[in-house]
Amino acid sequence: MSDALRIVLVSSRNPLNIGAAARAMSNFGFADLRIVNPYEVAFQEARSAVKSRYILERAQVCSTVAEALEGATLVVGTTALGHRDLHAPLYRLETGARLLREHLTGGKAALLFGSEKFGLSNEDMSHCHWLTRIPTREAHGSMNLGQAVAICLYELKREADEAARAEYPKAEAAASEHLERLTGVLMELLTISNYAQERTIETTELKLRRMVRRLSLSQHDAEVLLGMMRQVLWKVKQAPPAEM
Repeated sequence: MSDALRIVLVSSRNPLNIGAAARAMSNFGFADLRIVNPYEVAFQEARSAVKSRYILERAQVCSTVAEALEGATLVVGTTALGHRDLHAPLYRLETGARLLREHLTGGKAALLFGSEKFGLSNEDMSHCHWLTRIPTREAHGSMNLGQAVAICLYELKREADEAARAEYPKAEAAASEHLERLTGVLMELLTISNYAQERTIETTELKLRRMVRRLSLSQHDAEVLLGMMRQVLWKVKQAPPAEM
């Protein structure tokens, strides 16, 4: 399970928090860390990464969330409740950890944490299949990044030995990069058909990306659907312009 989970920190502002997150990962036996657009690139020297410098040294710095998620078949975002319209299922950490453990028995997953100041953006969360939250009190819902990583990983490992095992093999879930390719082809079709207008194209893409992930496609189904949509796109591009 430990090798199958990736921790992704998006737009982290403080190198010490990145170091604390790495220390929490080492505490609970996780080592795959990816960092998207950190404010300070000198995080490898963070003194807070006690006995976990090896994680920082191997951490991959990515320019986009999509790049950081390559290979993951489940993407889970973390968020405080707040007053946001999340557009995705939201589970308390106890439930989220159980669902994540079940997936990790046969697939790879990424757990996303947002910046200390703003958390995950709507665009970041559009990459997520669902979200999870630590049940803090409403008057003080946000947590230190390193503490949040530690609590999530503790809950994930707490009953790992008792996690339910599937009695039959599950179909391999579609990887994030395949879902992103499918989103891109569908978005191109919507643009050509004038469904996606210039003033709404960004919100349309977010809605489409969320919808594709809610389908929970298998790898095989995603490849078949992508092939179908590419053929449709090719035919549309070959068609002569409609007469007015």
